[in-house]
Amino acid sequence: MKGVGAGLLTGSALTLGSYNKVFGRSPEQQSWDLVAVKGGEPGVMFDKAIAALGGMKQYVKPNQTVVVKPNIGWDTNMERGANTNPQLVARIIEHCLSAGAKTVYVFDHTINEWTRTYSNSGIEKAAKDAGAKIVSGNSESYYHEVVIKNGKVLKKDKVHELILESDVFINVPILKTHGGATLTISMKNLMGVNWDRRFWHDNDLHQCIADFASEIKPTLNVVDAYRVMKRNGPRGVSLSDVVEMKSLIISEDMVAADAAAAKLMGNEPAQIGHIRIANEMGIGTSDLTKLAINRITI
Repeated sequence: MKGVGAGLLTGSALTLGSYNKVFGRSPEQQSWDLVAVKGGEPGVMFDKAIAALGGMKQYVKPNQTVVVKPNIGWDTNMERGANTNPQLVARIIEHCLSAGAKTVYVFDHTINEWTRTYSNSGIEKAAKDAGAKIVSGNSESYYHEVVIKNGKVLKKDKVHELILESDVFINVPILKTHGGATLTISMKNLMGVNWDRRFWHDNDLHQCIADFASEIKPTLNVVDAYRVMKRNGPRGVSLSDVVEMKSLIISEDMVAADAAAAKLMGNEPAQIGHIRIANEMGIGTSDLTKLAINRITI
């Protein structure tokens, strides 16, 4: 179905008044495939986005375990835009616990030394203060082999046990450029839950990203596009690489989330190899005109 909010990325969007006139109901009564929020602080944008999807209780039930997987790959501070915004991570944790989660875990398989990266990103403190448990991703003993049933290049991989054992998996990438993948968003962020990243880089990175996404599917994807690294990703060189977009995208469909994020960066989804391949493999939908999109401006 084509959503009334499909103008999110085409420049035309109905106002609330015209929406009600045409459809006779409020946006809150619409079932959304994707929500995009612009203009607020990270936590407030997430509040609006998750409310539009019916609240976190739609995804987290009492006594469930949840794993929240941000990008914590780099030993840099929040302003550099290399890692997910800690304020957003904290707010997601708070919503999960309010929904009745028994335990919320946070981890990433970092590029730089994990204790420095967890600390200097600001995510470790934010997550602990919000009530989550921090777990390391730096030991191969935490990873277990999974068969990638529909993989074309990636036939098997080792996946962190939290992803395999938790009830709910919330994927929280930051939008930024990437030298090999062009952009790193939801699907590329899954590289932080596997052990052998080198194989992906050496054997058709875009296909491996899509292959892995065919098997490991988050419950929810929340794209942090508050501070966006427009060049020199994925680590960046200086603050001049970063622009403030103050945006957030949320969807159950990581292909749709990545397609919308690609549009924010000025790319057509088909220009990004792994998004195009994932769409062709039926992992999700990159054609935003087929989706019901709720656009919220704060």
